Amino acid sequence: QVQLVESGGGLVQAGGSLRLSCAASGRRFSIYRMGWFRQGPGKEREFVGAIWWTDGRTIYADSVKGRFTISRDNAKNTVYLQMNSLKVEDTAVYSCALQSEATAGWYDYWGQGTQVTVSS
Repeated sequence: QVQLVESGGGLVQAGGSLRLSCAASGRRFSIYRMGWFRQGPGKEREFVGAIWWTDGRTIYADSVKGRFTISRDNAKNTVYLQMNSLKVEDTAVYSCALQSEATAGWYDYWGQGTQVTVSS
């Protein structure tokens, strides 16, 4: 079993920055890819971005491209989401997810989420 714990959420003014962290732990697990998702009030969950663990390749949703950056620390099994130029519409619960193998097809494990609130 793999546990994902997010941290770093909070309240920030529009235009500000936050950095979220997501640490993975457990016995004997591998990481193929880790992703970030968010769910705003009254909205469905949406994809934010992802990073492939081996080569660090990243992909982002158009809504955050150029403002958010995903990075990883392989030794710590931790993924980061640096969020700059935050907008009110970025307010959401942000969750990380882990896909252990490429053949899994989708993410196996999910974190509980951390609240990000952007005020105007």
